[in-house]
Amino acid sequence: MNAPHELDTAPRWRADGMLQSLGPAFYTALPSQAVPAPHWVARSDKLAAELGLTSWLTSDEALTLLSGNAAPAGSMPLASVYSGHQFGVWAGQLGDGRALLLGEIHSPAGPMEVQLKGSGLTPYSRMGDGRAVLRSSIREFLCSEAMAALGIPTTRALAVVGSPLPVRRETVETAAVVTRVAPSFIRFGHFEHFAHSARDVDLRRLLDAVIARHYPELEGAAQPAAALLEAVSVRTAKLLAQWQAVGFMHGVMNTDNMSILGLTIDYGPFGFMDAYDPMHICNHSDDQGRYAFARQPNVALWNLHALAQALMPLIGGEPEAAGETALAALEPYRSVFPQAMLDAMRAKLGLASAEGDDKALVDDLLKLMAADRCDYTITFRALAGDGARDHFIDREAFDAWALRYDERLAREGSVDSERRARMDAVNPKFVLRNHLAQAAIEAAQQGDFSETKRLLSVLERPFDEQPEHAAYANFPHPGADSIEVSCSS
Repeated sequence: MNAPHELDTAPRWRADGMLQSLGPAFYTALPSQAVPAPHWVARSDKLAAELGLTSWLTSDEALTLLSGNAAPAGSMPLASVYSGHQFGVWAGQLGDGRALLLGEIHSPAGPMEVQLKGSGLTPYSRMGDGRAVLRSSIREFLCSEAMAALGIPTTRALAVVGSPLPVRRETVETAAVVTRVAPSFIRFGHFEHFAHSARDVDLRRLLDAVIARHYPELEGAAQPAAALLEAVSVRTAKLLAQWQAVGFMHGVMNTDNMSILGLTIDYGPFGFMDAYDPMHICNHSDDQGRYAFARQPNVALWNLHALAQALMPLIGGEPEAAGETALAALEPYRSVFPQAMLDAMRAKLGLASAEGDDKALVDDLLKLMAADRCDYTITFRALAGDGARDHFIDREAFDAWALRYDERLAREGSVDSERRARMDAVNPKFVLRNHLAQAAIEAAQQGDFSETKRLLSVLERPFDEQPEHAAYANFPHPGADSIEVSCSS
């Protein structure tokens, strides 16, 4: 979803998408639940242009459909069922507890699923109310589009619609509905669901459908399940390297929050690193620190093992041989992730070539940053120029590292102007820090949505200097680290 659509028209909905074609074992068809007095909170004009929906997105019809107050003609709204492991423990049946797939629309990048989050109760809501609140909806909207601008694979957010409908969380808040867009919202947990209940026929149908729609290059593979597992392992490894390189923490990497397409999905208690701490926990609900920043790559591999276990019935053969096949399909993660991570960190340092000691150079810098609690985003941005030294307390230690860095640059004949341009193209100046999101939320709760719009416009150009918005690149204000986000966020 990069180039604007040639035609700006209303979306063409279809009710014969991938999930619908699989049949009712995979979903429950049901309408959304209306909200009173819907109003626009935010819209992504950039995504609308990519989908060819610029004019439509400002229409009354769009507001009605994207608030859940009506269903598109020709669509069949549904909530899908899946299961999963939550915080490493099997949670059983889960599903779209507050999400509803409106249907698929045509786009320049192929069929796109359009999903409402916060559109009311579904059979999978468990003890929940099926609603989302304004606070969490603004966070998801902004981060989805910020991640896309950073070049990180992600679901997208087209709009947020608000309503005065009261919703109780820790306190009484107001309702909102986020419109999410992705080629697919299929998760690891979809496969776990059918494997856990030994429904091998449905598991096979899901595998075949995912390959046919999203991994056509795997059709005809001798072991389709293993081939898919390997492909997902590679995509997930690359995604995790991008998360780590930019200092992004997902916060709740349960298997039901892992995309089969290697997308960042389900924005809840996420965070971007402020003062660098590799063991930072962004989710206030994560008492054990399972999803701490430095643990994310290993958690992703754990989740891939859970996916492998779910696909075992389709690999076939004797259990021992099937297990070996599954483990072999996971093996690329162990090589792809560290290589992708090192490549990303070389790019952040502006290195145009590879040397054997580069990992030590990177690791030693991160140790210095952790010791001095340097701001992750600001420090890497500053390394392109001459001001990085000021961000360190132990100047002597930094100077020793900087001497090694300068020698490394000299060995490859680095040209400062070219290096700086390369570094500024990968080290963002602007990320969605929690205090920035909180300021937009607090204004929106008072009926002022201008800060959400302004912050979105800044985050859509994260690598540009934008001197008129320099305040958004400042250090967090004192007390910003007291902002807590949890699984209810």
